[in-house]
Amino acid sequence: MTMDKVGNRDVVGFGYNGEPAYLDRVDFPYPAIRWKENTPDIMALREKEKGDWKKLSIEEKKILYRASFRQTFSEMDAPTGEWKGILGMSLLITSAGIWLYLYFKAFAYPPLPETFSLERRLAQLDRMKKLDMNPIDGLCARK
Repeated sequence: MTMDKVGNRDVVGFGYNGEPAYLDRVDFPYPAIRWKENTPDIMALREKEKGDWKKLSIEEKKILYRASFRQTFSEMDAPTGEWKGILGMSLLITSAGIWLYLYFKAFAYPPLPETFSLERRLAQLDRMKKLDMNPIDGLCARK
């Protein structure tokens, strides 16, 4: 961001990566420029701020804070509800994948061979036992 984009705002520090930009970040709490541009009202309050702070009212302190920062730390940490959209999209994509799988299973894939039926698999296991194929040990090996 160049200095002409900063406008009438004060550059008050180095900022994030040395850029004169405003970012509300908890991990980098002091932006390089103030949030609002300087107005005559804010400039008058800044002059008053240079004196005794006890002479400033609570409302004036809030105005000065909001001129420098867009959000407080509690506002930055507040939940946004963004997780709801992410969870919704994830479930939508998962649902679409399941429906696509069911469609292909029903209409696109050929039926399974008949050797996949339980009756055929049990018959093949019995044949393997009788021929002593790959010697089967354990309880199921008893004849």
